[in-house]
Amino acid sequence: MALIPFSAPVSTRDTTRTVGRDYQAVVLMAILSLLLLGGFGSRLAYLQLMQGDANRQLAENNRIRLLPKRPARGSLLDREGRLLAGNRLSHSVTLWPIALPKSQWPEVIRRLSTLLNIPTEDIQTKLEQAGYSSLEAVSIARGISPAQATALAEYSAELPAVRLEAEAVRSYPNGDLAAHVLGYTGELTQEELQERQDAGYRLGDVVGRMGAEAAFEADLRGEWGGQQVEIDSSGRVLRVLGDKPAISGEDVQLTLDIEIQKVAEAALGDQVGAIVALDPNNGAVLAMVSRPAFDPNIFSTQITQAQWQQLQSASYPFLNRALRAYPPASTFKIVTTSAALESGRYSPGTVLPTYPYVQVGGIQFWDWNKAGFGPLGFTGAMAMSSDTFFYQIAMGIKRAPLIEWTRRYGFGQKTGIEIGADESAGLVPDNAWKIENVGHEWTIGDTINMSIGQGFLQATPLQVAGMFAIAANGGYRVTPHLLHDQEDTEDWREPIGLSPTTIDILQKGLRRVITSGTARALNDANLPPIAGKTGTAEAPPGKSHAWFGGYIPAADPEILVVAFAEHSGGGGSAVTAPMVKQVLAAYVNGQSQ
Repeated sequence: MALIPFSAPVSTRDTTRTVGRDYQAVVLMAILSLLLLGGFGSRLAYLQLMQGDANRQLAENNRIRLLPKRPARGSLLDREGRLLAGNRLSHSVTLWPIALPKSQWPEVIRRLSTLLNIPTEDIQTKLEQAGYSSLEAVSIARGISPAQATALAEYSAELPAVRLEAEAVRSYPNGDLAAHVLGYTGELTQEELQERQDAGYRLGDVVGRMGAEAAFEADLRGEWGGQQVEIDSSGRVLRVLGDKPAISGEDVQLTLDIEIQKVAEAALGDQVGAIVALDPNNGAVLAMVSRPAFDPNIFSTQITQAQWQQLQSASYPFLNRALRAYPPASTFKIVTTSAALESGRYSPGTVLPTYPYVQVGGIQFWDWNKAGFGPLGFTGAMAMSSDTFFYQIAMGIKRAPLIEWTRRYGFGQKTGIEIGADESAGLVPDNAWKIENVGHEWTIGDTINMSIGQGFLQATPLQVAGMFAIAANGGYRVTPHLLHDQEDTEDWREPIGLSPTTIDILQKGLRRVITSGTARALNDANLPPIAGKTGTAEAPPGKSHAWFGGYIPAADPEILVVAFAEHSGGGGSAVTAPMVKQVLAAYVNGQSQ
């Protein structure tokens, strides 16, 4: 039997090691996943635990906004609580920049320009100043007419992101009455906003521009409120979350008496000049008039170019002439008398001859009547306003006592009144001033001119009223003020060091001006005794200025009035004394009712 050879079968299987190889990739993926999850987890933990509050606040800020609401401005009241400046209901137009894409604003601006009669450039500028992504409301018009408000409401569908809102607009019910005291309001400019942002002011905020509106801005302005709303990513309001009421400004009560103010305005009429009425015992301002004036209501809304041009064409209507300096003329003889008696150079019983003129250094200094008045003492010289009497007094005491007492009376410095931001300090010249400004030494002629309120001397009507108050109240310099309060009289005044004898001579002299002197027309039996002083100031190259200051009752004064007429061409007795009498008579009649 044949044997068949044996051969091992050929194997086709891979003999390489494969134990666990199928699970290797899974393991590697698991490790990588754990590492990634650990990283994400730790980052999430950090964000939630370490920065959770901050991130939640960021998310909240991205969807919650406060739509601001302007506060109503506080009112200005007179001493009896009567309204001088308040608010009236009106409408304003504002834009909401973020609520509309930049590309759609030109058409909206064009329509608004037509409806409101505002140049497109003005609207565009305000929008760009705020920024197209701003959530702040941008004010473009205030105090619009009912017809404009109706038109805006009708076209509201074509004016997205435009808001028509009711608001309080500043109102002055008496027109231009006391305009220079009250002032006016206006919107902040972009430059002003940058300066006041830290104080909480916003774009479109209204602020006081002059007078009491500016002086008491912090009290009058109030505090903004608004609605807290939820918005989407496009800036659309989804729902109102809460409301924070705006806090109205505080009312401010002034010392002004509206009835005295009205009479003083009527007394001055169209004469360029000023009238000031004070309580001589504490300096409370009862009235302050300046002419020409302006109506502050025109600034409460959008002032037109025609209105602005009209204001510019008038003779400086924004200038408060009660706070502007002029030569005080013979009213200043109150100071010269004080300096003479307090210097010790002259006694109360001094009598001097008076002449048509006094000649010094080849120059003739004339008396106003060109004749003189014969022998006069201090009270007689005050009554007749003799210039040559006071020339001689000035030559006797020299310049130092005269300058010293001029400054004691408050000349050469601001009075301290609250609306005195633009108040003139006036001028009390001396040797150093003259050398610096004129280039020459002081002369005896300068002292002579100063003794009758001329030369380089300058004083405001308010400063002159302060001078009269010192004579009227027995030697106390008062601080003129407008804020009404219940503080004691002593808090508003201080003695300047006049002796009782000097005060007595001043008061008797001012009374004799009325009974037998230059203002006899005021010696009215129907009125309590008046005391006062006339003044006529040379004002080349124009006509002379006229002054008169007077108070009533002479023995126990309650009211003091100073009237000033710029370039009137007449004297104090003819031009300004009747103005003062009109105000004093109205005060007396009002008190007796």
